[in-house]
Amino acid sequence: PPSSGPNVAQKAVEVIVHQTLDRFFTSIFTQNAVGAQARAVALITDASKACALALNPSAPRAALFSGSSTIKMTGCSVMSNSIAADAIKLQGSASLQADCLISAGGVSLSNPVTTVCARPITQALPAGDPFIDLPTPTATTPCQNSKLSTLNPGTYCSGLSLSGNVALSPGLYVIQGGDFKANSNANISGDGVIIYLAGTSSVSMNGNATVKLSAPTSGTYSGVLFYGNRGNRAGSNTFNGTADSLLTGALYFPTQDVNYLGNFSGKGGCTQVIAGTLQWSGNTSISQDCTSLGMRDIPATQSIKLVE
Repeated sequence: PPSSGPNVAQKAVEVIVHQTLDRFFTSIFTQNAVGAQARAVALITDASKACALALNPSAPRAALFSGSSTIKMTGCSVMSNSIAADAIKLQGSASLQADCLISAGGVSLSNPVTTVCARPITQALPAGDPFIDLPTPTATTPCQNSKLSTLNPGTYCSGLSLSGNVALSPGLYVIQGGDFKANSNANISGDGVIIYLAGTSSVSMNGNATVKLSAPTSGTYSGVLFYGNRGNRAGSNTFNGTADSLLTGALYFPTQDVNYLGNFSGKGGCTQVIAGTLQWSGNTSISQDCTSLGMRDIPATQSIKLVE
């Protein structure tokens, strides 16, 4: 970091190069070498915030928008870490509005995208995993009863398949030995909920289910609604539901696929999707002014600028 100058307290890097030069014309007066020095400072800034972030470093169509969906993202961007030529792809008659499309590889668009930035940013620096510091929950005993109409936090050892009217009390739910399922016509609700998918467990929501869940607004898992096991590299998760459904918080599956099919978002549009790869084919409106709900800003990428 800089040891002097106006960027001492900033996220910056200082480089000082020293070189010893031989004398030419002045060598007739002295043989002492000449010391030369140059200094430069680069400032690192977060270029944008993301609502949708694909972390897979090489997958084609890592961030895919398809079908006849209409997606509006206000105050945030779509980011893909993949170096594929079509790392971000818009196909079919899908409509997308976002601050920007930012890709470590390329962007493939079948029709125009409405953005605040002048054009998509390609060959960008990859974004860091925004929840890399999130601890892995541990299973607890005894196994919880999944057949109740009001569920309590804890470990569900044979998955959690929900039908009818079900309320989730606030707290941490560890799902193992099966999937988290919202079955047809289920009506599921809960505030202050974090759902961790252990082992090979995944999420499956039926399009006729009404699911209204929100993440905790404080504490270790603040702003995180679903959390997929980092070791499950073959998992696929489907989020669907009625137009009345609300998923408020981050859907975090760093090594898995997320299919976001529902025509819904979160309270005030506060939904984030961070996944290995993601496919978005539902109609939704997303906002990134979500700090009041305990959610983090997700840096889309970093920019580096020479300032000194």
